[in-house]
Amino acid sequence: MKYNFDEVIDRKATDSVKWDGITERWGRNDLTPMWVADMDFRTAPFVIEALKKRLDHEVLGYTFACNEWYTSIIDWVKNRYGWSVNRDMLTFMPGIVRGLAFAIQCFTQKGDKVLVMPPVYHPFFLVTEHNEREVVYSPLQLIDGQYHIDFERLRRDVQGCKLLILSNPHNPGGRVWTREELSALADICQESGTIVISDEIHADLTLPPYQHTTYAMVSEKARMNSLIFMSPSKAFNMPGLASSYCIIENEQLRHRFQAYMQASEFSEGHLFAYLSVAAAYSNGTDWLNQVVEYIRQNIDFTEDYLCQCIPQIKMVRPQASYLIFLDCRQLGLSQEGLNHLFAEEAHLALNDGTVFGKEGEGFMRLNVACPRTVLETALKQLKEAVDRLK
Repeated sequence: MKYNFDEVIDRKATDSVKWDGITERWGRNDLTPMWVADMDFRTAPFVIEALKKRLDHEVLGYTFACNEWYTSIIDWVKNRYGWSVNRDMLTFMPGIVRGLAFAIQCFTQKGDKVLVMPPVYHPFFLVTEHNEREVVYSPLQLIDGQYHIDFERLRRDVQGCKLLILSNPHNPGGRVWTREELSALADICQESGTIVISDEIHADLTLPPYQHTTYAMVSEKARMNSLIFMSPSKAFNMPGLASSYCIIENEQLRHRFQAYMQASEFSEGHLFAYLSVAAAYSNGTDWLNQVVEYIRQNIDFTEDYLCQCIPQIKMVRPQASYLIFLDCRQLGLSQEGLNHLFAEEAHLALNDGTVFGKEGEGFMRLNVACPRTVLETALKQLKEAVDRLK
């Protein structure tokens, strides 16, 4: 490989949520952090180089979106997903979760219903609740080790919902939804008058042989009834720059959302937010291919290790991203006992599965975007902790 993902980088004392936030969260600082969804690899070097080059100018004045911000996004989604968009369809957002909050405020009123499909990325329902909207839960089904949409239930649950927030690909399960599944979802939401927000932040981390399908491309119904949220922040490891964007093909929805964003200048990005996206998308194909391959190998390593050494713990094998949902139900522990096992016995900091909804009970979410040596040590610590249960 051209890039070194085996390098162990000390991230402590950088105000890192993942590393320095452990003490506040767990009350101790001797845990290996494998929770927050960022990577322990260096941010893509061409992104760093672009930021350094701009800093050499030494005047950080007011800026607007550079032309390359638009063209790099347009070229990226065209080349990678076959989606033809134009500048007018793009709206800058200071992060995906903030974008969700803005969309909820724009398209709903207090008390309106918003549907989510748990287990799912928890800000989907937390942001909805905090904005005083009603969360409607339509759980996914875990069948043969993969999550599936329960369309019969969804058809009932979505009635009266103003929005549906879709995790595409799915977090924490890593499922890459098929074109047929997304098309069926679009049919149901069009019939119920429900706008779909498709969070596609993990799309660029889709693992071969799977292929990501952008929700807006599955049908005319999907295209005209959706907001697509994207960002290079996960794929190129730069979430601290809070740079995301929304693509809306429906002119009426787009004007409504852009007017809302512009009214409070929410769609105005900072200097590095624009430059980093342009640098990532203009130079990133080779780096991304290599990091995805390294992640795939880490996933293989984890699966093999669990099968051979900790067979009581199964994993929902991700089809996208570096997040693995661990099915620990065979251990026979309560969720409290499970959290104790990982933190106090194995000295690992993972996400409690119930964070993603009550459907996550008995599960823990593991982040394997780290050097192989760190992953191997963590799994050995987990094995020793599980062995002591016997």
